[in-house]
Amino acid sequence: MNLFFPQQKAKPNAKDAIVRLRDTLQMLEKRENHLQNKIDSELKTAKTYAATNKRAAMMALKRKKQYENQIEKIGGARITIEAQVMAIENANVNLETIRAMEKGAEAMKAIHGSMDINKVDDTMDSIREQMDLADEISNAISAPMIGIDLDDDELNAELEELEQEVLDSQLLEVEAPPVSSKVPIKPRIAEDLDEEAELEELRAAMAM
Repeated sequence: MNLFFPQQKAKPNAKDAIVRLRDTLQMLEKRENHLQNKIDSELKTAKTYAATNKRAAMMALKRKKQYENQIEKIGGARITIEAQVMAIENANVNLETIRAMEKGAEAMKAIHGSMDINKVDDTMDSIREQMDLADEISNAISAPMIGIDLDDDELNAELEELEQEVLDSQLLEVEAPPVSSKVPIKPRIAEDLDEEAELEELRAAMAM
């Protein structure tokens, strides 16, 4: 036993305090139930003697009133304890939140301690250069390798000539008169033979 240095009290623990308060709430609830039973009993007694023994009935009502006053006080105590439990729980949650945030801040500080803003900028610049280089390589690979230089103006002029030829051909087809199927068309060779025969007949007639 230490006679010179008094034993220090343990620091209050939120969990232990909440458990103690909840135990007290259960005790008060049991007390309320017990008093309520007494109130019911006294009320029954008062009804029994209301007509025959007014003095006994009055005493029963007085005891009933005292029990009701005790229940009212217990109800107030329960409300206070429940509010205290809620406050302790909220405070404990806030404490755990702060501790977690402190751990997070320490972790971020440790991570950033090995980083330098200049190094970060250099790294980002290097990444951008490599991305630009990758784009240039991709464009070079995807470019068609025809082997000759193409003049877009020359190609457009040639295309316009082809379009004009197509239009002229279509106009000629529209302007040509339709050929009637009722008029026989003599072959060119038959016409030449007929002309030769007529010339022979004319020579024979002149010779006579």
